[in-house]
Amino acid sequence: MDNRQIANEVIEALGGRENVRSVAHCATRLRVMVHDEEKIDKEKAEAIDKVKGAFFNSGQYQMIFGTGTVNKIYDEVVALGLPTSSTGDQKAEAAKQGNIFQRAIRTFGDVFVPIIPAIVATGLFMGVRGLVTQPAIMALFGVHEYGENFLMYTRILTDTAFVYLPALVAWSAFRVFGGNPIIGIVLGLMLVSNELPNAWVVASGGDVKPLMFFGFVPVVGYQGTVLPAFFVGLVGAKLEKWLHKKVPEALDLLVTPFLTFAIMSALGLFVIGPVFHSLENLVLAGTQAVLRLPFGIAGLVVGGIQQLIVVTGIHHIFNFLEAQLIANTGKDPFNAYLTAATAAQAGATLAVAVKTKSVKLKGLAFPSTLSALLGITEPAIFGVNLRYPKVFVSGLVGGAIGGWVAGLFGIAGTGFGITVLPGTLLYLNGQLLQYLATMLVGLGIAFAIAYTWGYHDEEVLPLQTVETNQTVADVAETTSVEETLYSPIGGTVLALADVSDPVFSSGAMGQGFAINPEGNILYSPVDGKVEIAFETGHAYGLKSDKGVEILIHVGIDTVSMDGDGFEQKVKANQNIKKGDVLGTFDLAKITAAGLDATTMLIVTNEADYHDIQVLAQGKVAVGDPVVLVK
Repeated sequence: MDNRQIANEVIEALGGRENVRSVAHCATRLRVMVHDEEKIDKEKAEAIDKVKGAFFNSGQYQMIFGTGTVNKIYDEVVALGLPTSSTGDQKAEAAKQGNIFQRAIRTFGDVFVPIIPAIVATGLFMGVRGLVTQPAIMALFGVHEYGENFLMYTRILTDTAFVYLPALVAWSAFRVFGGNPIIGIVLGLMLVSNELPNAWVVASGGDVKPLMFFGFVPVVGYQGTVLPAFFVGLVGAKLEKWLHKKVPEALDLLVTPFLTFAIMSALGLFVIGPVFHSLENLVLAGTQAVLRLPFGIAGLVVGGIQQLIVVTGIHHIFNFLEAQLIANTGKDPFNAYLTAATAAQAGATLAVAVKTKSVKLKGLAFPSTLSALLGITEPAIFGVNLRYPKVFVSGLVGGAIGGWVAGLFGIAGTGFGITVLPGTLLYLNGQLLQYLATMLVGLGIAFAIAYTWGYHDEEVLPLQTVETNQTVADVAETTSVEETLYSPIGGTVLALADVSDPVFSSGAMGQGFAINPEGNILYSPVDGKVEIAFETGHAYGLKSDKGVEILIHVGIDTVSMDGDGFEQKVKANQNIKKGDVLGTFDLAKITAAGLDATTMLIVTNEADYHDIQVLAQGKVAVGDPVVLVK
């Protein structure tokens, strides 16, 4: 099928020209904003020739075509009259979609996601401390009790992030709402100043009392709180931006920070803090009341609906609730319920992978299962389970029963942010067996239901249809050529399934690996030719002299930066040697934009080869052998 015909089918599947608000593309996918999602014929869209998958993400309908092909399809749909837009404009437009509650939760997630690594690490330290301080473990090392200095050190590791949580939240809120994050972090630190009575000491009912201002405003420190810092960041960033417009440029550097600190410290301590701290306490009390319901009811409900909430995109609400639980009680029952829900979707996807005879569906379902077992369910949900509603329902049932088991056990994580297999580290304080049982129950029940009832090959969508007796060897073009690909950058290797973008983690673009980069220069992994050099500098399509086609993609959604922080050093059709510089990028700018800098190297013509082996593990340097293509 030629590209013009494909473009016509794309437009028809999208509900016609009148349903398309704008179209853009990145290195691998067509990104479409539509007026009415219901008018999209998703089955037809996924069955179009050259489409490797399609899903909604961040308010966009994204159709995966792959490097090079997407450019041609984009040119054709534009020639047929679809309106264009930059990916940055589309992202801004997508942020406005949904009702006010959905937008608020999405914004809250944007604020909270960057600080989750610190919270995860703190939770892991809690779990490790719980393990090493158990008498049986201490006895293995001939230790009967730890000294006060050691215990104090463990408290530093486990308490710091939560004591100063308002500083982290205010910093991130200023970043999201366009203010100076340094001003945000200082305002957050003011909320937990040592000059204020410690909130936890006041709450314990001791001799320490709140400070009374104006005779009726109680003021305490806001250790471990979220809402006061969030709204201080929101209002403070808006105030700072307004002051920048009003204050003369010659005085801006001095006057704007001074007024921002003066106004926001007063508002934070005397208005925003007391009001939202009280609201937060009500939310916490309500949450704890639900979690105390008998017979594991809370686990049954949360485990059953959590992945439905993921589909709506408002699942970041759990971040707030979990942070409050950890900060105030030191444990998070939600984590076990979310693990049950996630493991269950993995089990449902695994059932599809095992049962189907479709090579294409197997190639999508197995990597998606692994991704879900590592805590990322989007590839499983959007790539497989939602295509077959009974499979998705099987996952919901498994999640409910797994959550119910967790509720009966009464287990709770020492932190949050990681679930399923990585989450085991949060249960090293004597809860590990119960946690594993929860995970296995959720996965096993979902697998059994999906295998026996949820999936049958005769229901496979056109996207997946192949001759049922085909094998990978039948589909692949055989070749005796072998080639080693070398690392384009130094850093830490990740499995592709761990990448947070379902296009890459599902294997839809091809096999390869990912790196958490530590440098800022991208080098060629092969001798060959530059096929595509994107103007935004975030991705390169290469073809080696031996015919291996390679996509190198810097970051997740970095196309939205429109080239800011990226610099190309090569052009399309340019010959290159291994080690030649392809381009540079600014890690700090990627992070400041709230984006993930994980860099992918993908073999996009994998069907031409028998085997693609990832050779690298752990740390790699530029030029290390990382992939063997056979």
